[in-house]
Amino acid sequence: MPPSIEIAVLLLGVLTLEMRRSASALHVQQAFASPNHTNNFVVDPVSKKVYLATVNTVYQLNATLSVEVEKRTGPVEDNLLCHAPQLPQAPCEHPKSLTDNHNKLLKLDRDQGVVVVCGSVYQGFCELRKMENISEIAVEFPPQGEKTVFPSMLNIAANHPNASTVGLIFKSHGGNTRLLVGATYTGAGTPFFPKNHSKEDLRFENTPEIAIRSLNVKDLSRLFTYDINPSEDNVFKIKQEVKTKNKLNFVHAFIQKTYSYIAFNNDAKTGHKESQPNSILARICLDTENPRKSSGPEIRKLTESYIQMPLQCGFNGNIYNRLLSVYPAEIPTDYGPDPEPYLFGVFAKERQTDRKSALCAFKFGDIEEEIRQGRRNCSNSPSSDVQVLDSVIQGSGAACIQKGNLVLQPEQLDCGAAHLQHPLALRRPLRAIPLFEYPGLSSVSVDNIHNHTVVFLGTSNGRLRKLNSNQKVSLSASEAVHHIMTFDPSDRNFLYLMTSHHMLRVGVAECDRWKSCRDCLGAGDAHCGWCTLENRCTIQKECAQGTLARSWISMGEGPQQCPSMTLTPPEISVFLLQDVGILINGSVPDLVGSRVECEYGPGVSTAATVHLDYGPAQIQTCPLLPRENYQPILPGTDHLTVSVAIKVNGTSVVSGSFIMYDCERTGAIHPKMSCVSCLSTRWKCYWDQENHLCVSSKDESKHNLLEGEELECDFGTEQRYEATWLNSSAVKCSEVTLSTNQRSQVYHLNLRKRQGFNGRRRDIFVDSPQPMKVEVYNCGVGSSDCSQCWGREDQGHLCGWCDNSCRPRDDCQLIRDQCPAPEINKISPSRGPVEGGTLLTVEGRNLGRRAGAVKVFIGDVPCILLPERYTVSVELVCVTGRSTHARTDIVQVDVDQSGVGTSKESFSYLLLSMDPKKGSRAGGTRVTIIGEHLDIGSQVRVRVNSTQECIITEKTDETIECTMPQASEVHTDSVTVCVEFENLPCQSAELSATYTYEKNPIINASTHRRKHVRLLSAPLYAIQRSYLPKCCVLLLQQCAVLSSSMITCLSPVSSQSQQTSVQFLLNGVLYTGDSPFSSEDDAEEEDGEPHKGHFSLEYVEDPQFFTANKEKLIKHHPGEPLTLIINKGPSDLELVPEEYSVMIGSYPCNISFHNDQLFHCTINGLLSSHESELPVTVQVGNFRHIIAKVQLGGSELAIVVSIVVCCVLLLLCTVALVVYCTKSRRAERYWQKTLLQMEEMESQIREEIRKGFAELQTDMTDLTKELNRSQGIPFLEYKQFVTRTFFPKVRNPIFLHYLILPCILTHPHSFASIHASNTTRPNIEEGITLFSTLLNNKHFLITFVHALEQQKDFAVRDRCSLASLLTIALHGKLEYYTSIMKDLLVDLIDASASKNPKLMLRRTESVVEKMLTNWMSICMYSYLKETVGEPFFLLLCAIKQQINKGSIDAITGKARYTLNEEWLLRENIEAKPQNINVSFQGCGMDSLSVRVMNTDTICQVKEKIIEAFYKNLPFSQWPRAEDVDLEWFDSGSNSKLLQDLDNSSVMEDGRKKLNTVFHYQIPEGASLAMSMKDKKDNTLGRVKDLDTEKYVHLVLPHDELMETKKSHRQSNRKKVLPEIYLTRLLSTKGTLQKFLDDLFQAILSIPPDRPPLAVKYFFDFLEEQADKRGITDPDTLHIWKTNSLPLRFWVNILKNPQFVFDIDKTDHMDACLSVIAQAFIDACSISDLQLGKDSPTNKLLYAKEIPEYKKRVQCYYQQIQEMAPLSEQEMNAHLAQESRKYRNEFNTNLALTEIYKYAKRYRNQVVNALESNPTARRTQLHHKFEQVIALVEDNIYECCSEA
Repeated sequence: MPPSIEIAVLLLGVLTLEMRRSASALHVQQAFASPNHTNNFVVDPVSKKVYLATVNTVYQLNATLSVEVEKRTGPVEDNLLCHAPQLPQAPCEHPKSLTDNHNKLLKLDRDQGVVVVCGSVYQGFCELRKMENISEIAVEFPPQGEKTVFPSMLNIAANHPNASTVGLIFKSHGGNTRLLVGATYTGAGTPFFPKNHSKEDLRFENTPEIAIRSLNVKDLSRLFTYDINPSEDNVFKIKQEVKTKNKLNFVHAFIQKTYSYIAFNNDAKTGHKESQPNSILARICLDTENPRKSSGPEIRKLTESYIQMPLQCGFNGNIYNRLLSVYPAEIPTDYGPDPEPYLFGVFAKERQTDRKSALCAFKFGDIEEEIRQGRRNCSNSPSSDVQVLDSVIQGSGAACIQKGNLVLQPEQLDCGAAHLQHPLALRRPLRAIPLFEYPGLSSVSVDNIHNHTVVFLGTSNGRLRKLNSNQKVSLSASEAVHHIMTFDPSDRNFLYLMTSHHMLRVGVAECDRWKSCRDCLGAGDAHCGWCTLENRCTIQKECAQGTLARSWISMGEGPQQCPSMTLTPPEISVFLLQDVGILINGSVPDLVGSRVECEYGPGVSTAATVHLDYGPAQIQTCPLLPRENYQPILPGTDHLTVSVAIKVNGTSVVSGSFIMYDCERTGAIHPKMSCVSCLSTRWKCYWDQENHLCVSSKDESKHNLLEGEELECDFGTEQRYEATWLNSSAVKCSEVTLSTNQRSQVYHLNLRKRQGFNGRRRDIFVDSPQPMKVEVYNCGVGSSDCSQCWGREDQGHLCGWCDNSCRPRDDCQLIRDQCPAPEINKISPSRGPVEGGTLLTVEGRNLGRRAGAVKVFIGDVPCILLPERYTVSVELVCVTGRSTHARTDIVQVDVDQSGVGTSKESFSYLLLSMDPKKGSRAGGTRVTIIGEHLDIGSQVRVRVNSTQECIITEKTDETIECTMPQASEVHTDSVTVCVEFENLPCQSAELSATYTYEKNPIINASTHRRKHVRLLSAPLYAIQRSYLPKCCVLLLQQCAVLSSSMITCLSPVSSQSQQTSVQFLLNGVLYTGDSPFSSEDDAEEEDGEPHKGHFSLEYVEDPQFFTANKEKLIKHHPGEPLTLIINKGPSDLELVPEEYSVMIGSYPCNISFHNDQLFHCTINGLLSSHESELPVTVQVGNFRHIIAKVQLGGSELAIVVSIVVCCVLLLLCTVALVVYCTKSRRAERYWQKTLLQMEEMESQIREEIRKGFAELQTDMTDLTKELNRSQGIPFLEYKQFVTRTFFPKVRNPIFLHYLILPCILTHPHSFASIHASNTTRPNIEEGITLFSTLLNNKHFLITFVHALEQQKDFAVRDRCSLASLLTIALHGKLEYYTSIMKDLLVDLIDASASKNPKLMLRRTESVVEKMLTNWMSICMYSYLKETVGEPFFLLLCAIKQQINKGSIDAITGKARYTLNEEWLLRENIEAKPQNINVSFQGCGMDSLSVRVMNTDTICQVKEKIIEAFYKNLPFSQWPRAEDVDLEWFDSGSNSKLLQDLDNSSVMEDGRKKLNTVFHYQIPEGASLAMSMKDKKDNTLGRVKDLDTEKYVHLVLPHDELMETKKSHRQSNRKKVLPEIYLTRLLSTKGTLQKFLDDLFQAILSIPPDRPPLAVKYFFDFLEEQADKRGITDPDTLHIWKTNSLPLRFWVNILKNPQFVFDIDKTDHMDACLSVIAQAFIDACSISDLQLGKDSPTNKLLYAKEIPEYKKRVQCYYQQIQEMAPLSEQEMNAHLAQESRKYRNEFNTNLALTEIYKYAKRYRNQVVNALESNPTARRTQLHHKFEQVIALVEDNIYECCSEA
């Protein structure tokens, strides 16, 4: 026996589903009526408060359901397409309207004193309200001014009234409170999402279906966030592309043990197969036990432990496949003393209008075992019973992978693990047979009362049923009971439940209606028991002494424990009255100290003597009353029953009775059997033989022998006969003479004494226990023939036939026992049907002595004799057999030993038949009776069972058609239908036939469409026609029976959209359900139900059709195929292709569907008509609409004739016209084909846009949390940042290395041109020191710079190098460096002001411009690292992750996802992600699961593996992909070295194709090993450096150009316009938009704690210079600021992230950053962008956002301007602080040496410049410079560190 069957049998034994008494109502204790529709409720177990949430209102009720607090929650201004207003900076473009707030979640958290209230408005926003006063907010969230708020923290519940939400609150092992929420997806593509809107789902694209969120009110920053990092570990989110296959409708979430169970239905499976269950139970391990290490993260993840299984309620086609309500409960079992946990569920049948539903129960032990076995199967022996949910984003793969002999620990079997496949879904459902079936169940609640299971069931029509005792209560008329019911936590004798507008508290039992103990305990109500000392039926709590032993008897103890008394003696003679002893049995408490009395009637009692007053049995004695105090014994009886009751303390506890008897009355009741009656009575009576009396005392009886007494025989006549004793036990009646004139007569014999007793004359009979009978018979009576006479022998009559009469055998001298042959006088009836079955009666003489000796035939057809209707010799009745054809024959009777008799009349078999022979019980079936001569007489009628009439509708001589009536009784099956003539009853069997009443058809469900109504019914074979009644849908419509399970009916016309009701006439009888009969119970039960037989039909707007271009006139040339493209507008109709038809004139059009909104209409034949225009008519049901007309062209023959008539001179024009017409036709045909191709292309573009839109909605919040790496952001050190920024194009790593090493001049090695000896070294040091002193002289340095810039061979590169070297050399004196820069800038401004001031600082062409760049880099480094670094790094990671989401061509670098059009992969490469398990030898880490694409090359796979293992280290420490080997271990433990190119590589288009994951057929979850190469193998090198003419990965280089050259080749790829893939740019942009906005916001904002002082100082400097020169144009100043900071510094950083971070900047990332940098440049520009269709996509991509960014830039400049001005002292102090912060970071001596190189090269020019400068000449600077040259002696010092 399967486990599910065992469970059902067990539970059926536990549940008492029927009550032996009539059911009565439970009692509603308290009720609260809500004006609005109720949504949820929760009960506080401590304060007993009830929190009720309704639409727009929440209530706080007390224990009696009286309102304490009421708080309005709606309606509010909202729009489904708008973010919650609590989200900072979230404007909404859509208009808002007043929206009702439906409560979606209401949960109580007593530990934190809050109530979680979630509504449908504001995208499912949740509030935390106070428990003591729900009108007050407990915690304001998000806090005022909080900016770090993500949509995922606000969007928690479902945002639609009809979408489901469930939740529960639990505590993790660390004491943190968490909230588990399951919510139905309501985004685009669902019926919940607003129609006719742009597809920008702001709500649910990123919200997971299941999530565990933080509910710690003390940590507001993480409140409602996914509580584990990364966030995906605590969410269950279904992929966008498969959401249509996973429409989860949640029912309930609850905790059992340490698991959370979530019950839901997958509505996507609705309607596929009704035998397939779509109810699912999912389990998640909660992290409530097994505490982890406090330092590490919590490792239990939602998706790792998630597993689901289907639940099936029912078997063999009778499956209830939709879950409505669940309730976990522990119930007693026969297996042990402890109760077992079970899950009870109410299930319904999908799409059933009869509301069938059932209760099923599942054992949690079986659920847990199925889960363990499923995980074993997935890991060790993959089977079809379990699969990996590949539809979940956070899953590990798409299939179970065998892991060898992996032994799973119990924890892993229960909750999974990271290295196991997850999440899982069991395919085989857990089955259970229904425990109870009933229509309209909606909720269930279960309790264990005194080891009995009690089930409460709510119904959809407002009733509550109690299964244990079949009680019910009517709650609210037609208000469905909510699927959650809760027992009162303080008193489980009350049940809280909710209907649509009421909150109720219902008592679980009404015990006081049972008045006796046996009725109380036998009623089957586990709540009720017998309160012994109060003598009433109560619940245990109401019994005053119910806790005392044996004072309250439960149902489980049974009626046998009811108090009862045993009286000793139980019967007492009236002549021997004595005290009676009473033994009290059953459960009675100890009576010690109680007052005990014996009561014989009202007010009549005696004091009882108690002998034993404790224990299970107690003994008492009651004194009896005197005899005269009792009622007299009634005449005809011999005893009297006396009632006695035991009263304890004035209350009757137990009652009983004893019997007082009178033996004399016993003997007198039966005078002819006085002795037997006396001695056989149950009283103690004795027979007094002498006095012939019955006495009560043995002493009074006397025994005398009977033998010898004078007796006489009495035969009941007046004559008495003497009885003579033959022996002691026998007598003989002498000379008896008895006679009779009847066939036989029976006489009764009695013996009696001749004289009376004691002189009294009375009849004294001798008892005869078995009365004697004497039969007297007369042979001459009743025996008219031989057979009758001899037949009496079987009765014991010794008669014989002699002398032609019947005489006693002793009177016959010659006896012959053979009788004459049979004679047949009459047969009736004379006709019958060929099917036989007619009762044929044969009358005659000598028809046999007994039935066994007679056989009857009609011709050769036997007629079966009925022995019970056989009358010896004169009459017999037989049943005619079946004849093969119509015939007429004589009847023959064959009698043993007598011969054969034949009839003079013949019997005719007639072909009288009826069709059909069965129909529904409801009647209305039209039957046809076929026979002969049926139309005779003045009146003909057809009777059914001689009681009902079949109404004749048509009559002929051979047929009668009539309509059958309704079955007269519930269980009527077969009836007789007979044709009657002239008001006479049925004359013969040949005029009758048998008709069978079958079960009525059952209409289970209907599908409503504008065209017709489809009904799913069974059986329908009895339906001959079906109508929709006039009263409901305005017009009677004929229906068609398609099969035994379906009929279709056309719906009538309706003038407006409306909801209406439909009824059906089946065979002309109004359908009211599956049975025409209803019992009282059914009538009572269905009280308040919707009328049976009513089905809803919804009329919607007519569909709209139009041609592709909405043209009304279509020109067509006859003789050519015609194809029309017809579009269908949006409609709510559920039309199927078979319901469409299109006619062009009278020609039907062949229809082919492309999608739901588009179909093609094609006519391949010739269209010919005398009319010039043919209408194009679309028909759906009765709806007909002409959408266009086809205009037929004229005949070409007329054109030719008209041209021939013209003169010869027009011949050329004729030819030209013919050519023109031909080309026109071709062009039109080509246009039709092109239009068809365009439609297909449009469909493909729609698909691409849809995919792009789905990709657009990537969860930014989740991505942000995934990118939070534990080691932080890999910033470069300051000195590395400086060198990379100052010297971006220097390719000498040795120089840069020494530049950042502080060097002491102790071990100089060499100079560039002259080797320095030890003797010259002091001079060199002195010369460099002197040169440093000169550089610190402002006049020298300015003159020096100007002198070098005036040289033509001093290139821009030299100028930038000199500026950077000066910055390094003067890094310790930034205030001096700033003053030099300002002086040089003044000179630059003066030079630009005379030309075009707007061009200043536009480029870096001078030393001062590079100095400004370096100065900004130094001053902005801290701001860059502390404020901008994090959003910039997140953007980089997001770009990389988005690029890696799709395919990337390893050779060309083009990718599916990018921001740069040039790097876009313009083909639809089908790529699938998959997970592989990789171990890295020598890495010191366990194996990791790495996500790769099946189109990845081996090198790309290596790079992703390296990133997975080294993601916590800077990129500079990563190994290269070329330095590692990758091996794959298949299922047979064989290894294969994976390479991009090997012997298995294939050729494609003349090129060798790189090997990919798909090429090697690496399966999901494969095991790979990576190791470092022993020696580097550079045979292949980097993939991107391969020759594109020899190798290929995904696409050919310059594919679009080569395609035209190789058009003769047949490509194996499906080509479309490559421009359609530009939508992927939008997809990538949308994904990165949040990160880009965050970055620009960080750049263009002023933190109050870190104001950019350098920016303020420099901008003030620019404004000061503009004022001095009279420059008032604000655009000029804007350009100066833009060129000095955003374009000079920020754009450089945006394009070169490697200046800031230790990361790998790929070429593809560089291309994407270029687009972002261009957007930033455009944002800083003051000119408006003039964009058009020919503009580059790099500018078009962010054209929409540029105006907003420009506003930010203007605002930023304005904020800088409004800052408090900065004095020189404050700025110098700030610069000095920056200098000290990075002191000794650089080798200034090396920088000085490099500067000296330029001084030496331009020695003469510098000297001349110094000499021409008066100030320099006055201070002898040129001499000092010459001294430097002399000291160094033209040697260039190069510093290095010690070897």
